Amino acid sequence: MVPGMAEPLSDSQLRHWQTFVESSWALHTRMEDELRAATGLSMNDYHVLVALAEATDRRIRMGELANRLVLSPSRITYQINSMIKRGLVRKESCADDGRGQEAVLTETGLRTLREAAPAHLKTVRERFIDHLDDEELAVIGRVFAKIRKV
Repeated sequence: MVPGMAEPLSDSQLRHWQTFVESSWALHTRMEDELRAATGLSMNDYHVLVALAEATDRRIRMGELANRLVLSPSRITYQINSMIKRGLVRKESCADDGRGQEAVLTETGLRTLREAAPAHLKTVRERFIDHLDDEELAVIGRVFAKIRKV
């Protein structure tokens, strides 16, 4: 093996990896399509709204939001600017640091999230939760908590 080169995957590892990639892409695509059709929101829109709704005072620093949603700084800026145009969020200077910017959930954004949540929940159940038992869900939770730390 060449130094620095990763060890090849076994047939089993490769099969499981491919199954994960293909099924996760298919799941995300279906969820994105169904959310957009039902609510007009993208998955990124929805997750920004959820993050802000759960945050103290419904606001999060832009950099923290980007990290939380695993988006680049330029991508989160584009995302937030798109949502500002629709009245879902606004940007404000950080109270404790005037150099930073915070994304802030508007009342329209909160109302939009509340209206979209039932349709999104239905899709999550139909496309994911209802196909797994409690033990399988627990395994998925443990596995992805471990992967998230990497």
